[in-house]
Amino acid sequence: MKTKLFLSFLLLAIALPVLAESKIGVVDIARVLEASPQRQQATKTIQNEFGPREKSIVEKQKQAQQKEETLMRDAAIMSESKRNNLQRELVNLQREIKRDEDTFREDLNFRQNELLGKIQRELVDIIRDYAKEKKFDLMLVEGVIYASDALDVTDDIIKRLK
Repeated sequence: MKTKLFLSFLLLAIALPVLAESKIGVVDIARVLEASPQRQQATKTIQNEFGPREKSIVEKQKQAQQKEETLMRDAAIMSESKRNNLQRELVNLQREIKRDEDTFREDLNFRQNELLGKIQRELVDIIRDYAKEKKFDLMLVEGVIYASDALDVTDDIIKRLK
C-alpha cells in the first residue's frame, strides 16, 4: 500500500512539471460549427436542393387531406363505385406520400452528412494548422467539461473559418 502511494506521488511529481510546460488549447466544435459560414452555406444548399421536393410532399398531403375530408363528408350520399374509387385514390396517394417522404428523408440525411463531413474535415485541418502554427502541445475538441478562457481558442478558429 505504501509503495503504491509512493509511486503515485512520484508519478504526480514527474507529470506536473511536464503539464505545466505544455501548451494546451480547447476548441468548442459545436460553437465553431454554429458560427461558421461553411455551415450557413451548407444550410442554404440543403434548402435550395430539397425545398421544392418538400413543397411537393406538402401539396400531396393537402390533396390527401382534401380527399379524406370529401370521403368523410360525402360518403353517405356517394354511389358505391364513386366512394370506392375515391378510397382507392386516397390509399394510393397516401402510399405515394409515404414513399416520397421516406426517399426524401434518406436523401436529405445523406446530403447533410456529406456536407457536414466536408466541413468537419476542413475544420480538423484548420485546427491542426492553428495548433502547429501557435506551437500547441495538445488541442482538445471533445469531452471537455470545463476549460478556462485562457485555454479556449474557439474564437480564433472561428476567425480562421471566415
